[in-house]
Amino acid sequence: MTPVDIPVETRMADARSGASSRATTSAASGKSVPAMELRAVKRSFSEGENELQILNDVNFAIHPGEMVALVAPSGTGKSTLLHIAGLLEHPDEGEVLIGGVNCADLGDDARTRIRRSDVGFVYQFHHLLPEFTALENVMVPQMINGLGRKDAAARAQQLLDYMRMGNRSSHRPSELSGGEQQRVAVARAVANAPRLLLLDEPTGNLDPTTANYVFDALQALVRASGVATLFATHNMELAGRMDRCITLSGGKVLPVEL
Repeated sequence: MTPVDIPVETRMADARSGASSRATTSAASGKSVPAMELRAVKRSFSEGENELQILNDVNFAIHPGEMVALVAPSGTGKSTLLHIAGLLEHPDEGEVLIGGVNCADLGDDARTRIRRSDVGFVYQFHHLLPEFTALENVMVPQMINGLGRKDAAARAQQLLDYMRMGNRSSHRPSELSGGEQQRVAVARAVANAPRLLLLDEPTGNLDPTTANYVFDALQALVRASGVATLFATHNMELAGRMDRCITLSGGKVLPVEL
């Protein structure tokens, strides 16, 4: 079965290379390998002569198909945590594992390969390429990873259909509403069938009705694909619809009861 037979359920083997290929094998015990795991992660920043501890001994994991809400006040380190989990930043101490692969000692090229094939990002602002259509925006990451134009277009159309955007695939971002642009951004983020999807306030600029519509489409896609999802949000209603909720307090990850 080729990667475009089903929107997201089949991994794109052609997109895997280098160190990330080691992450495809489960542990001998048969237990599920976390899609992403942070172990004893620390991160601090300097403020003049002071050191501000943002993350302090963070330990948690997300498993395939799990949706985890991250809710915390602004300035507590949500974006820093997402950047470290997505290999955009290095922690001062600790380990980041993607699909069982310890990325702590990997070089920049290997980290980039894993990030491109195993991690998808969606931000509060969609960051779509304005000169390209919705279809082309979803094709771009696939073609960067080596998929041919025809297969990339077929998969992009399937993903847009799944996100209820199939009839808007030929429109450019300026011709789409905010909610439509975010649905295209989600489709683009999962185009390479990542293990991990990281979302940083993706519905923060949307009205409640549109936010729920985007979340409904996203949730259906996550459930169908089995991608592990970490969703930073201030929307407690959406957080309550996920599998579990965590927060940051004193630089540590703590569970939240909703």
